[in-house]
Amino acid sequence: MSERQRATSGVRRRRSARGAGDQLRAEIITATKELLARAGRAEDVSVRAVADAVGVTTPSIYLHFADKDALMTAVVLDVLRELDEAMLAAAEGIEDPLWRLRAYALAYIEFAIAHPEHYRLATMDPRPGHSKKEIDEMLAQAAFQHLFETASALVENGTFRDDDPLSLAFELWTTAHGIAALLIAKPDLPLGDRRLFADRTLCRAALGHTLAPPEGWPTPGGPLRP
Repeated sequence: MSERQRATSGVRRRRSARGAGDQLRAEIITATKELLARAGRAEDVSVRAVADAVGVTTPSIYLHFADKDALMTAVVLDVLRELDEAMLAAAEGIEDPLWRLRAYALAYIEFAIAHPEHYRLATMDPRPGHSKKEIDEMLAQAAFQHLFETASALVENGTFRDDDPLSLAFELWTTAHGIAALLIAKPDLPLGDRRLFADRTLCRAALGHTLAPPEGWPTPGGPLRP
């Protein structure tokens, strides 16, 4: 049977009926995530390819998603939920907030590297309108929230000398994101063991907040030269 025949056959329509509603929507998202991982670029994943992978007709996709952007947004949100689960799993049972922070950040970087195009869509390719807002809210409620909570605990117990946990969380997130983005964009850089590189960079960024600046060191925003 040809691809066109399968697309219009009664068998294919019955499969779509069995996957109606939430189940079919979940199948569409899963198929899109897998296609995106293989293709490496969102531009190379078509709605028709997703329909073929799920075993439904293309119009069936549009019953659940208004357009390709809405589909990609749903995929990104689902991936961010997986990121949240990976971070929580990595830090499970770790009581010390400094070690918990390290576990969260390393899990964040490793997840980003394992899902490069999904991560790019989430953090480096602004979705239009409501889509961008949804993604930003998910990032704030998941990955960023973990960094903020641990930064707050480290300020409270006196480990970090800074007194603004929100600013600290943004700095730490910037460090983790910068490492992830560099390793994704430039995988061939001679950095040695990538996990060790990430770990060293994260630890130095975090430990810097435990130290008093040397005498004469300029305050943030001060002149670049003495």
